[in-house]
Order: sequence, then C-alpha cells, then structure tokens
Amino acid sequence: MTSGNGASKGYTDWRIKGPEFASCNCAWGCPCQFNALPTYGDCRGMAAMNIEEGHFGDVRLDGLNWISLYVWPGPVHEGGGEKQNIIDARADAAQREAIMAIQSGEHSEPGATVFNVFASVIDTTHETLFEPIEFEVDVARRTATVNVPGLVQSNGTPIRNPVTGAEHSAKIVMPGGFEFTEAEMGSGTTQTSTAIALDFADSYGQFAMIHMTPEGPVI
Repeated sequence: MTSGNGASKGYTDWRIKGPEFASCNCAWGCPCQFNALPTYGDCRGMAAMNIEEGHFGDVRLDGLNWISLYVWPGPVHEGGGEKQNIIDARADAAQREAIMAIQSGEHSEPGATVFNVFASVIDTTHETLFEPIEFEVDVARRTATVNVPGLVQSNGTPIRNPVTGAEHSAKIVMPGGFEFTEAEMGSGTTQTSTAIALDFADSYGQFAMIHMTPEGPVI
C-alpha cells in the first residue's frame, strides 16, 4: 500500500464515490443538519455506502459495501459516542485495512470529512465486523434496503403526504458539508443486533451520492 499524493501532508491519498443511505432516530429532516439539537435528545444512526469507484493509495475499493453504526448520549458535538463498522466480507485483507483506515478519520484534513469529525466525538469503537452486506439504493427515487443477515435490517422509503398519500420530495443542499453537498430526504426504519443496538421506525432517512477525498466532499 503506497501513500499517494497525500504523503506530504501525513496521510494516504484516497477517494470514494457512490450512493449512500443513512437513517437516524431523529424526525424527518433531522434538526442536527441545521445545528439544532436532536429530536429526542440522543443520536442513534446507521449509514451504508456502496463504493462504486474508490481507492486508498494503490488499493482499489470498487464495488465494496460498508456500514457504520453510531450512538451518542446527547448531541453529536458533545461527544461520548460509540461506533461500530461492518465491512463487506468480499473485501480482501488489503481492502479491509484500507476501508478501516478511511473510516478512522486519520487520513483526512482536520474537520473536512465525516470520518474525521465523528472520530473526534467517539469514545468507544467496537470490533469491526466482516459480513455479507446486501445493499440496494436508488437516490432519485428515495428507496433503499440494507441487510446483514441476523445483524442489520434497514429500509428507506419516500415520505408521503398524510392527506393524499403522494410522495413528498425535499432536499438538503449543504455546499460546506463534511458528508454530502446534496441529499434527498426520506423516511428510514432500522433495527440492529450488534454491539450497537438500534431500533427506530419512520424516522430520518437520507439518500445521497457521495464523492469524497481527504479534503472533504468533491463539489
């Protein structure tokens, strides 16, 4: 594994590009996206991504899936969080090491990526799991399914008008974001049976195309 263009800055050069689905226990829209406090006081969430194209140094990551599970006792910025990663069982040893390195946040500019920001507010990192991950997502249609047999089940659907039942379309545009620059809003339902236990339904769902480097989302 080589250091690539980031070597002079003390980290390995990397890039990941592909669709993401994320769900948390907050109400639709998630007040945390607007620097407000989480709906129910704590923050519990799941994010899944398919790396359509990606690399870490000279290690290719194309086609691999990963999931991150999170919990904070209060607002994310107050810290005290826990994290557990699940990496595609198809990844070989070098690819597993590469994805874990990206997710550690240590190969990012300070504050530039979700990995680096979340690392600064995580106190406990649970053992990484290597499991088969079934992941399907359609960002434009706001649909997703995430399944790790016996461990994770999550679904994303469009928000529907309570009167007409029609699909409701809304986006968050965040040019200075550290995770995405634009995301479709939907509804999410997630249950897990891992070191981080999640159980919420019809709550915040986020669908986005991620394109990220150590300097943050590519605009």
